[in-house]
Amino acid sequence: MVSPLSTTLITIIILPLIMLCMAHWLPQTTPNPEKLSPYECGFSPLENARLPFSLQFFLVAVFFLLFDLEIALLLPIPWAINLTPTPTIVWMLIILTLLTMGLAYEWNQGALDWTK
Repeated sequence: MVSPLSTTLITIIILPLIMLCMAHWLPQTTPNPEKLSPYECGFSPLENARLPFSLQFFLVAVFFLLFDLEIALLLPIPWAINLTPTPTIVWMLIILTLLTMGLAYEWNQGALDWTK
Protein backbone atom coordinates (compact mmCIF):
# COMPACT_ATOMS: atom_id res chain seq x y z
CA MET A 1 0.00 0.00 0.00
CA VAL A 2 1.27 3.44 -0.93
CA SER A 3 1.35 6.03 1.81
CA PRO A 4 -0.22 9.46 1.28
CA LEU A 5 3.16 11.11 1.85
CA SER A 6 4.85 9.19 -0.96
CA THR A 7 1.91 9.90 -3.29
CA THR A 8 2.20 13.59 -2.52
CA LEU A 9 5.97 13.61 -3.08
CA ILE A 10 5.63 11.75 -6.39
CA THR A 11 2.96 14.21 -7.52
CA ILE A 12 5.11 17.17 -6.48
CA ILE A 13 8.00 15.83 -8.56
CA ILE A 14 6.15 14.53 -11.63
CA LEU A 15 3.69 17.39 -12.17
CA PRO A 16 6.34 20.12 -12.60
CA LEU A 17 8.33 17.80 -14.89
CA ILE A 18 5.27 17.30 -17.09
CA MET A 19 4.69 21.06 -17.19
CA LEU A 20 8.33 21.71 -18.13
CA CYS A 21 8.20 19.15 -20.93
CA MET A 22 4.94 20.58 -22.27
CA ALA A 23 6.34 24.11 -22.21
CA HIS A 24 9.47 22.97 -24.02
CA TRP A 25 7.76 20.87 -26.71
CA LEU A 26 4.71 22.98 -27.43
CA PRO A 27 5.14 25.34 -30.37
CA GLN A 28 6.66 28.66 -29.52
CA THR A 29 4.90 31.74 -30.84
CA THR A 30 6.95 34.31 -32.64
CA PRO A 31 6.89 37.67 -30.89
CA ASN A 32 5.31 40.52 -32.79
CA PRO A 33 5.60 44.27 -32.11
CA GLU A 34 2.17 44.42 -30.46
CA LYS A 35 3.05 41.78 -27.90
CA LEU A 36 6.47 43.26 -27.21
CA SER A 37 5.22 46.80 -26.62
CA PRO A 38 4.30 47.79 -23.07
CA TYR A 39 0.63 48.63 -22.74
CA GLU A 40 -0.92 50.03 -19.62
CA CYS A 41 -4.39 51.44 -19.09
CA GLY A 42 -4.90 52.46 -22.69
CA PHE A 43 -2.02 54.94 -22.76
CA SER A 44 0.62 54.56 -25.44
CA PRO A 45 4.12 54.50 -23.93
CA LEU A 46 5.53 56.26 -26.99
CA GLU A 47 3.46 59.42 -26.56
CA ASN A 48 3.38 62.10 -23.89
CA ALA A 49 2.32 60.63 -20.56
CA ARG A 50 0.65 63.87 -19.44
CA LEU A 51 -2.75 63.52 -21.04
CA PRO A 52 -5.68 65.66 -19.91
CA PHE A 53 -7.76 63.82 -17.33
CA SER A 54 -11.45 64.42 -16.84
CA LEU A 55 -12.15 65.91 -13.42
CA GLN A 56 -15.77 64.81 -13.78
CA PHE A 57 -14.67 61.19 -14.10
CA PHE A 58 -12.47 61.56 -11.01
CA LEU A 59 -15.38 62.99 -8.97
CA VAL A 60 -17.72 60.20 -9.99
CA ALA A 61 -15.04 57.63 -9.12
CA VAL A 62 -14.57 59.17 -5.66
CA PHE A 63 -18.34 59.30 -5.09
CA PHE A 64 -18.62 55.68 -6.15
CA LEU A 65 -15.92 54.63 -3.69
CA LEU A 66 -17.54 56.56 -0.84
CA PHE A 67 -21.03 55.22 -1.48
CA ASP A 68 -19.70 51.71 -2.06
CA LEU A 69 -17.90 51.77 1.28
CA GLU A 70 -20.98 53.08 3.06
CA ILE A 71 -23.19 50.42 1.49
CA ALA A 72 -20.65 47.78 2.54
CA LEU A 73 -21.08 49.01 6.11
CA LEU A 74 -24.82 48.34 5.81
CA LEU A 75 -24.39 44.71 4.71
CA PRO A 76 -24.10 43.16 8.22
CA ILE A 77 -27.33 44.83 9.38
CA PRO A 78 -29.56 41.73 9.00
CA TRP A 79 -27.39 39.86 11.51
CA ALA A 80 -27.25 42.84 13.87
CA ILE A 81 -31.04 43.18 13.83
CA ASN A 82 -31.32 39.73 15.41
CA LEU A 83 -29.32 40.87 18.44
CA THR A 84 -30.72 44.36 19.11
CA PRO A 85 -33.54 45.26 16.72
CA THR A 86 -34.49 48.80 17.77
CA PRO A 87 -31.05 50.47 18.04
CA THR A 88 -29.91 48.76 14.85
CA ILE A 89 -32.89 50.03 12.88
CA VAL A 90 -32.35 53.55 14.24
CA TRP A 91 -28.66 53.52 13.19
CA MET A 92 -29.57 52.07 9.81
CA LEU A 93 -32.10 54.85 9.23
CA ILE A 94 -29.55 57.48 10.28
CA ILE A 95 -26.95 56.09 7.87
CA LEU A 96 -29.45 55.84 5.01
CA THR A 97 -30.65 59.39 5.69
CA LEU A 98 -27.06 60.69 5.59
CA LEU A 99 -26.44 58.77 2.36
CA THR A 100 -29.56 60.21 0.77
CA MET A 101 -28.72 63.73 1.92
CA GLY A 102 -25.18 63.39 0.54
CA LEU A 103 -26.48 62.16 -2.80
CA ALA A 104 -29.02 65.00 -2.96
CA TYR A 105 -26.29 67.55 -2.13
CA GLU A 106 -23.97 66.19 -4.82
CA TRP A 107 -26.80 66.17 -7.33
CA ASN A 108 -27.79 69.73 -6.37
CA GLN A 109 -24.18 70.93 -6.76
CA GLY A 110 -24.05 69.43 -10.26
CA ALA A 111 -21.33 66.92 -9.49
CA LEU A 112 -23.31 64.17 -11.21
CA ASP A 113 -24.13 66.22 -14.31
CA TRP A 114 -22.21 64.88 -17.31
CA THR A 115 -23.28 67.60 -19.73
CA LYS A 116 -20.90 70.22 -18.28
